Amino acid sequence: MKVAVVGASGYVGAELIGLLCNHNKISLEHLVVSENSSSSGMTFSELHPKWLGVCDLPLVCFSQQWLDDAVKGIDAVFFATPHEFSAQWAQAFLDAGVKVFDLSGGFRLKSLSDYPEFYGFEHEFPEALAKAQYGLAEWQHDEIAASDLIAVPGCYPTASLLSLKPITSNNLQKDDSLIVVNGISGVSGAGRKASLATSFYEVSLSPYNILQHRHQPEISQEANAQVIFNPHLAPFKRGLLSTVTLQLKAGVTAEQVDDAFAKAYADKPLVRTIGQWPKIDNVAYTPFADVHWKVDESKQTVVVSCAIDNLLKGAASQAVQCANISLGLPSYYSLINVSGEAHA
Repeated sequence: MKVAVVGASGYVGAELIGLLCNHNKISLEHLVVSENSSSSGMTFSELHPKWLGVCDLPLVCFSQQWLDDAVKGIDAVFFATPHEFSAQWAQAFLDAGVKVFDLSGGFRLKSLSDYPEFYGFEHEFPEALAKAQYGLAEWQHDEIAASDLIAVPGCYPTASLLSLKPITSNNLQKDDSLIVVNGISGVSGAGRKASLATSFYEVSLSPYNILQHRHQPEISQEANAQVIFNPHLAPFKRGLLSTVTLQLKAGVTAEQVDDAFAKAYADKPLVRTIGQWPKIDNVAYTPFADVHWKVDESKQTVVVSCAIDNLLKGAASQAVQCANISLGLPSYYSLINVSGEAHA
């Protein structure tokens, strides 16, 4: 698969490019930045010295002319761009027969009316939105394989849904009960652009966008259950933890919950069901999700926690999982070796 990455200068784009460079079934052809980017003309490794000698491709500006020329020689494009950008340009790639993996929020929500409220723009491409397939790799393998436009999930939704779906897909939760998701993320989730709000000297553990965060409708949509989502910003670089609390139906046992998680992830090596509460340090810089849960049968309550690296399992490595599925490969291909260790 010959691919381009649009949005190559940001944190997620850089992580994605590093993964693609180590993938022997994918050939990285173009690295693209925004039209007015100060990074244009640099090589990728000049901007991100970590990748010196691994990826020294030039960064070129996006334009209609670049698109017209590039689509003739690529099979897929990855968008690591602002949401409005991917929403605007995805259809052009689809029309040229190029598969789209969108790491932005441009196609995650199914309803056009949600975009002005949660993303601040009018979505003007209903045809593309109708074709888009949400790409939670462990849960939507066949749908991803059959689609040409994959909406790669957000980081908070990934951890939250990996926690929720074994419960909600088996209808174990109490009908119309309150589901609360508390999420904590490091500052890299805010992107590479400098901001006082994400300066390490300014950041303290604090909630933000309570009852109005754009990931709330995404989690609710894909869990098929309404949730209350409480995001928090924490003073560390990367990593994310979601903790879900919900009520179970009367009579649902801890054994049933254990069985639901075992069946969901027994053959999913990137989701590790562990025997203790997860720690961000154990998943940072890896494509793994660590999940643990506990049931209180006397209260018919379950608490589930999931830790991921927000830039990898919450973005770049999940995009690679989706690409692997599209290629007919195991979703974990090139991300871990046969012993289950993450590739460097």
